[in-house]
Amino acid sequence: MRETTQARGARARTLIRLFERAYPDAAIALRFSTPLELLVATILAAQCTDARVNQVTEGLFRKYRTAGDYARADPATFEGEVRPTGFFRAKTRAILGVARALVERHGGEVPRSLDALTALPGVGRKTANVVLGNAFGIPGIAVDTHVFRVTQRLGLARSNDPNKVEAQLAEVVPRPRWTRFCHLIQAHGRRVCQARKPACPTCPVRALCPWPGKAAVVRAARRRST
Repeated sequence: MRETTQARGARARTLIRLFERAYPDAAIALRFSTPLELLVATILAAQCTDARVNQVTEGLFRKYRTAGDYARADPATFEGEVRPTGFFRAKTRAILGVARALVERHGGEVPRSLDALTALPGVGRKTANVVLGNAFGIPGIAVDTHVFRVTQRLGLARSNDPNKVEAQLAEVVPRPRWTRFCHLIQAHGRRVCQARKPACPTCPVRALCPWPGKAAVVRAARRRST
């Protein structure tokens, strides 16, 4: 029998309570002090670890302090500065393009609405929701790889489209908890529900997880322990 939206919502609230106990320290891993810094860091984090991004932005944020600083940056120089994050040419185009748009449209300030953020060149819903939730305290569901994978294993969403996953999660997760929910799911995805080797036997929410693959993982773990 298919789970109703109401039942998924009740299970989502229970999952949040259990995750809060398991990961009380869950938080955004990117280091930033302003909305602009978070916007830049989130763009750099595409297909790169947060730890590597933090290493790069430590020096980057000392040099570039305003949107105008980025807009005036020499592309070749900037490419070298962000090269360790990978895809450095595309990321340079994205960041410098966003900076120019911020200067031209918003007086150099990062806007505080989803529509205005996603209207910036190269800024999608995930990046916009990261900035809204973590820089401005405006609830947002940022569907990164962990949120995409883990929520589908948990049966809270079902789609190959991240935007549809976001919409489905918005139906069952209380709006004030959207940003915190993402932090908790990301912590669970990094520490337990990993893509290739999920630690189902030690999962704090295993009883509430309908993922068919967990049974095989548990059986394999039992065989290794005997």
